[in-house]
Amino acid sequence: MQLLEGRKAVVTGGSRGIGREICLLLAENGADVALAYRKSAVEAEQLREEIAAMGRSCIAVQADVSVSADVDRFVTQAAQALGGIDILVNCAGVFPQALIEDITDEDWSRVMRINLDGAFYACRAAAPYLKKSGKNGRIINLSSQAALNGTAHGVHYGASKAALLGLTYCLAKELGPSGICVNCVAPGVIETEMNSHLTKEDFDCLCEETPLERLGKAEEVAKTVRFLASENADFITGQVVNVDGGMVI
Repeated sequence: MQLLEGRKAVVTGGSRGIGREICLLLAENGADVALAYRKSAVEAEQLREEIAAMGRSCIAVQADVSVSADVDRFVTQAAQALGGIDILVNCAGVFPQALIEDITDEDWSRVMRINLDGAFYACRAAAPYLKKSGKNGRIINLSSQAALNGTAHGVHYGASKAALLGLTYCLAKELGPSGICVNCVAPGVIETEMNSHLTKEDFDCLCEETPLERLGKAEEVAKTVRFLASENADFITGQVVNVDGGMVI
């Protein structure tokens, strides 16, 4: 039997980058998957086909996580298509860069709506299904080393990701009696399209600041999510797992 055989996983921001690797790895380990995307319809359909080719059920749904009605619709469709929800992974996010004096009210609000509100909406919508899954439910939120170590040129990003830690801690206490484990994964700098704006000099500097002297890979974050989603993490909740090569030491 595969590690996640028969489990039903819902992933926001699942069509690209870290989210894509999470969807693929969960499916490879036996889970059926529902993924939400905002704009990347072509990539989402390609991913759905890849997962279907593994013999797993998969749906891809267009949804804007900053809109609660979209998230409610996505979660409802996911639960109906998969026959329930056992695992929720909140991966949708944006990573803008700006100095504080250049951040407008709308800039701040947009980052909070996507990075924080979207995760809250998904947790709220999925909680009733997780409670009824009949198995140990899982919520896994994707934060960032910026939540722990700070970041220059992105106070709105760092603040939104730090708030996800509080969301994780509170939900771990609230949902624990229902057998639902709630944890957070905090990646360091990962080689994805989200970091494509960084220069070679930026990357070289970041590698120097990382004890392992390299950037992370999306599949390394996905492997951590797989562990937290599995029965191997049955007694782990309210924790933050850093996947950052030692950056926050």
